[in-house]
Amino acid sequence: MQEQPWDGEAELVLRSPRVVTPRGVRPAAVAVTGERIAAVLSYDAPVPAGAELVDLGEDALLPGLVDTHVHVNDPGRAEWEGFPTATRAAAAGGVTTLVDMPLNSLPPTVSTAHLRTKQAAAEGRVHIDTGFWGGAVPESLGELRGLHDAGVFGFKCFLSPSGVEEFPELDAAGLDAALAEIAAFDGLLIVHAEDPTALGDAPRPHGPGYGGFLASRPPAAEEEAIGLLLRLARRHGTRVHVLHLSSAGALPLLAAARAEGVPVTAESCPHFLTLTAEEVPDGATEFKCCPPIRGAANRDALWDGGLGAGVLDCIVSDHSPCTPELKDGDFGSAWGGISSLQLGLPAVWTEAHRRGHGLDDVARWMSTGPAAVAGLARKGAVAPGMDADFVVLAPEETFTVEPARLHHRNPVTAYAGRTLEGVVTSTWLRGRRISAHGRTGEPTGRLIERGRS
Repeated sequence: MQEQPWDGEAELVLRSPRVVTPRGVRPAAVAVTGERIAAVLSYDAPVPAGAELVDLGEDALLPGLVDTHVHVNDPGRAEWEGFPTATRAAAAGGVTTLVDMPLNSLPPTVSTAHLRTKQAAAEGRVHIDTGFWGGAVPESLGELRGLHDAGVFGFKCFLSPSGVEEFPELDAAGLDAALAEIAAFDGLLIVHAEDPTALGDAPRPHGPGYGGFLASRPPAAEEEAIGLLLRLARRHGTRVHVLHLSSAGALPLLAAARAEGVPVTAESCPHFLTLTAEEVPDGATEFKCCPPIRGAANRDALWDGGLGAGVLDCIVSDHSPCTPELKDGDFGSAWGGISSLQLGLPAVWTEAHRRGHGLDDVARWMSTGPAAVAGLARKGAVAPGMDADFVVLAPEETFTVEPARLHHRNPVTAYAGRTLEGVVTSTWLRGRRISAHGRTGEPTGRLIERGRS
């Protein structure tokens, strides 16, 4: 199994009958030296002298999850979520690396100075490795190279209003300019793709019923915006990534563009893959997000035509929390965002297992895939030379979601009361156990940067 030279020494060995490697799930012993995986050995390989052996029993060993879509909101709106609480929740849920979105914090990450403010707020307060996206807004166009050189992993833009006035959307001309600018230094643009005209033509959301809100964010809004993005990306050759795909109707557009050589990737989220519009109760604004949770048939198509067909590259949380007060009101006035950072793995595993997928599929979607999108070369796989980041999962165990037991800043979640399959028993970052049975110690994560992580 070992494919790289190894001197036979190690400080730590983790042994499991189900280790998820790039070559499949198999019994193995994973040897760790310092912060890296030194070797992946046979299950019964001799333990090197002086190494600590951790026998995981029947639990499975997966690469630590990489979540490239998290709104931490710190500084400025830390009462919504902050670095200590977000990263503690992430660690408890098996996430070992996250990349923070550039909006909902104050200031937004749209300049090098603002990036430094964000990094200063996070320094010494993160439980897992944490990086940052930059923002492409009208005021930052022409200045993106500086943020790129400062280490952001790429640039996020909206094609419709973001919900916060300090992060305005790009119109078609602005999107074209951003794509041309980013192509010049081979950067990455990640896009909230909803067309403002399609949204404007839809009925306004109001009242406690979910159907009215769903009608206000029609699938055509995503499909029109993605079509525009792909046309412009094809013209400029820019690498682009479609965020939180909700509408399965856009999958053929993505597949066709990729077949033509357009450098496009796409993600979906646990809530689009596990929840359905039909089950949202009246007044349950904890289910509100943009784009919206759609119907069961759409969910099935995301699994079959998206993940199953390889059109979707990854599953990430889009953890977008707020205070409980902002979730008050109806579907027209409540804040749109779902808190799920700690629950993504069991939520996805529950549905994936039901549909016949294995742990290797889940690791590919939630670790290897997002690491590849962000360019995190040492994350996302249990293989020699990679960071020793792991999540240990008891796949057959179940639990019922109790919001008060979550580590998010505010105990609001659409998963409340649901029974999920798969219990995270421990999380390891760079060869150190940072969480065990949901209990997390002092922050030991690092701030990471593109090309230097």
